[in-house]
Amino acid sequence: MKTVITGRKVNLKDNFKELAEKKIAKFDKLFDGEPTATVTVTVEKNRQTVEVTIRHDGMVYRAEATTLEMNEALDKVMEALSRQFRKHKTKLAKRLKQDSLEKYLQEHESGVLGADLEEDSYNVVRVKKVPAVALAVDEAILQMNMIGHKFYMFRSTETGEINLVYRRENGDYGLLVPDSENK
Repeated sequence: MKTVITGRKVNLKDNFKELAEKKIAKFDKLFDGEPTATVTVTVEKNRQTVEVTIRHDGMVYRAEATTLEMNEALDKVMEALSRQFRKHKTKLAKRLKQDSLEKYLQEHESGVLGADLEEDSYNVVRVKKVPAVALAVDEAILQMNMIGHKFYMFRSTETGEINLVYRRENGDYGLLVPDSENK
């Protein structure tokens, strides 16, 4: 597994980098092909946050933990990722073995769009490109929960159109589909 380790507001020691790579390498057996893992460590006052994101064939697995010690935060993140993999074992096995998925597109961020915006217009400060991976609704909900977002855009395997699932305030899920009659 290709692993990139980044420190924000901290210079990471080699022994932490080796420990992180060793712990992440344990997940190699779950993937066919070459997944990429990104480890980001942020230090702010007494808090140390470790975030791990693993990307493979359009799927994203993410966990984050904040503690007083970065090694403890790393352990919590590894436990959270293990729980995610165990919880979704059958669905993950099905998704990870399919070779027909499009390769995940790199996320691109841009700065403020249109420096000469009118006063009445909205100020778009970030544009994010996301892949329109073909998924069933339950797989899209699974993906949304794994990355910790409140919504997730995907291409429906049934209709081929762009849909959006979201988490409602009461904990249930909603699905937004295009209205084909009012195009």
